[in-house]
Amino acid sequence: MKYIVWLSRILFGGIFIFSGFVKAIDPLGSAYKFQDYFLAFGIEWMVFLALPLAILLSTLEFIIGVGILFGIKMRWSAWGGLLFMAFFTPLTLYIAITDPVPDCGCFGDAIIISNWETFYKNVIILGAGIIVFIYRNKIKPPWSKTIDHVLIILIAAGILWLSAYCLRNLPIIDFRPWKVGNDVTKLVMPAEEIAEIYLLFENQETGEIKEYPSNDFPWDDPEWTEVWQFKDQRREIIQPYQDAEIDDFYIEDEFGNDLTDFFITKPGYLFIIVAPDLHRTNTKAFEQKIGPLAREAEKHGYPFIVLTGSAFEVIEEFRHAYQTTYPFYLSDEIELKTIIRSNPGLVLMKEGVVKGKWAHRNIPPFDEIIR
Repeated sequence: MKYIVWLSRILFGGIFIFSGFVKAIDPLGSAYKFQDYFLAFGIEWMVFLALPLAILLSTLEFIIGVGILFGIKMRWSAWGGLLFMAFFTPLTLYIAITDPVPDCGCFGDAIIISNWETFYKNVIILGAGIIVFIYRNKIKPPWSKTIDHVLIILIAAGILWLSAYCLRNLPIIDFRPWKVGNDVTKLVMPAEEIAEIYLLFENQETGEIKEYPSNDFPWDDPEWTEVWQFKDQRREIIQPYQDAEIDDFYIEDEFGNDLTDFFITKPGYLFIIVAPDLHRTNTKAFEQKIGPLAREAEKHGYPFIVLTGSAFEVIEEFRHAYQTTYPFYLSDEIELKTIIRSNPGLVLMKEGVVKGKWAHRNIPPFDEIIR
């Protein structure tokens, strides 16, 4: 049982630490997932709690995981882990059956798994948690209880600081398709199916069946075509069709023209300000950082645009209020929140490749961006 208990601790603690960490570095992403669930379950009035709950969940997961893995405060860690899984295991079963949201979000954007996979995972973790709970009194840390108190405080403070830092800036690790270095032009296009097609022909005199590649059969031989008749075809899939990794991104002007390819494939640098919701955006950033940056970019001949999910009526009011000279375009609000966890935020692109991303409070001067 000693080895089974150790294996259970490693499994339970490792998964909880990983799950808590990937949520902590992207608190806004976790908050968006909470909002999806609140809307799906018809409890929109709880949306304002999404961010606090997201931070609380990641903090508890991380603390419980570290506690069980290293034997810190085992009485509380074991009880916390068991109650955690006793609540979430039946909840994930219900979610798997009803499927209100396609992705559970249990591992943030780091690992995307289905709702049923989430439930099966939780059943395994629950089993490990029960074993840890049963043998909790035999698990002792190699240090004193005083150090236990200090460690748990440091762990809690550290994970909360990490969440606050990533909330004010950007996630320290970006698991999304728009991370720096990715070529967006490749990610917005689906991978077309590649297949070899074989044609089956039957000899009308002997009944013999022959198979030919679709691009290599004697179709121009009159003697052959008199005897052989087409019967069927067979497809041999070499590469199956795959949806584009980025499938909801577009750039649209006020007349409904799709300008996505025009901007994404544009040679040279492209400055994109992402502001999903102009009602909630940081207006001081537009006045103090974005305005001067836009003037410098335009002076050097670089295109500078703003993408938002707000209606064009809102855009016009905003442009008039803050006297913006650069163009605004419409895009999908959810996709914009995926691009960058800041409202507004700056994305620098060069010929379709993401070269840099900055939260509004960290936008550097033009000379530091283009060196």
